[in-house]
Amino acid sequence: MFSKVALIGVGLIGSSMAHAMRRAGLAAHIAGYSHRETTREKARTAGFADSVHASVADCVRDADLVVLATPVGTFAELTREMANGLRKGAILSDVGSVKAAVIRDVGPFVPDGVHFIPAHPVAGTEQSGPESGFAELFDGRWCILTPPAGADLQAVETLKSFWQRLGSNVEVMDARHHDLVLAITSHVPHLIAYNIVGTAADLETVTESEVIKFSAGGFRDFTRIAASDPTMWRDVFLNNREAVLEMLGRFNEDLSALQRAIRWGDGEMLFEFFTRTRAIRRSIIDAGQDVAEPNFGRRPRNTP
Repeated sequence: MFSKVALIGVGLIGSSMAHAMRRAGLAAHIAGYSHRETTREKARTAGFADSVHASVADCVRDADLVVLATPVGTFAELTREMANGLRKGAILSDVGSVKAAVIRDVGPFVPDGVHFIPAHPVAGTEQSGPESGFAELFDGRWCILTPPAGADLQAVETLKSFWQRLGSNVEVMDARHHDLVLAITSHVPHLIAYNIVGTAADLETVTESEVIKFSAGGFRDFTRIAASDPTMWRDVFLNNREAVLEMLGRFNEDLSALQRAIRWGDGEMLFEFFTRTRAIRRSIIDAGQDVAEPNFGRRPRNTP
C-alpha cells in the first residue's frame, strides 16, 4: 500500500504495526524514530524496521504514511519538527488514546496537501518497548478513525483499508464522542486500577509481602492494568480531562449507591446490580473481544 511508512515511536504499538505490516506486505520501507539511543538499538536488534532514525525529519522524508506513536503530550512538538519534511499527499496519523486534544495540538502544524487522519487502535498490553511488539496485536480488535472536518475522503478510505489489512475492525467516529466512549471503557478503569494498587501499597496494616503473596484474581488483574506505561497514561488523563471527570462523577454516584446498599443490607439491590453488570462480560465475549476460558485463558506457570 505504501512505499515508505514512518513510525514516530517504536514501542509496543509502533513495533506491532511494523510486524503486522511485514506480515501483510503493506510497506516497501519501514522507518522508525526514537529520541533515545537505547530504544533505537533495541529496535535495530528486533529487526522490524528497515531504518532507524534519531531525527524525526530524517525519518519522515519521502514517507507516504507517517504515524505518531509516542505519548500524546509529545505530538505538537514532533509535528512542528517534521512539518517541513512531510511530503505533499502523505497521510499523517497517530495511535493516541485521546482524539480531540490530538486534533487541537497537531492540526495547526499540518502543511497544506498533507492528509491528517487521527486513529486509535483499541489494543494493547501492559508491556512496552520495541521488543514487546507482535503482529497479532490488532487481530480482531477495533481501530477508530476520527477524521477532522474537511478531511480527504480518499485518504480516510486508504487508512481504513490499511488498518483492516493489519487485522483490525474499523469504525469512523467524531473525536469528542470517541473521547467520551474511551473515558469509560479505558481511561477510568486504568485510573481506578492505579488507585487501588496505590491504596494497597499505602496500607499500614497490611505488609507489601502480604499484598503480593495473597493477591486474589481481582487485585492481580488490577496490577496488570496498573503496570501500563506511566508517561502514556499521564498524557491521556491530562488531555482527556473533561470526559474523564464526567465519567468519574457518574462512577462516584454509582459507588455511593453501592455503599448505601452495603450499609443498609440491601441484598436485592446488590444482586440486581451484579446480575446486570455480569451481562456486560458475556456481551464482550460474544463480540469476540475476549475469551470465555477459565482464568481469562491464562495458563499457570510450567503448565503445557
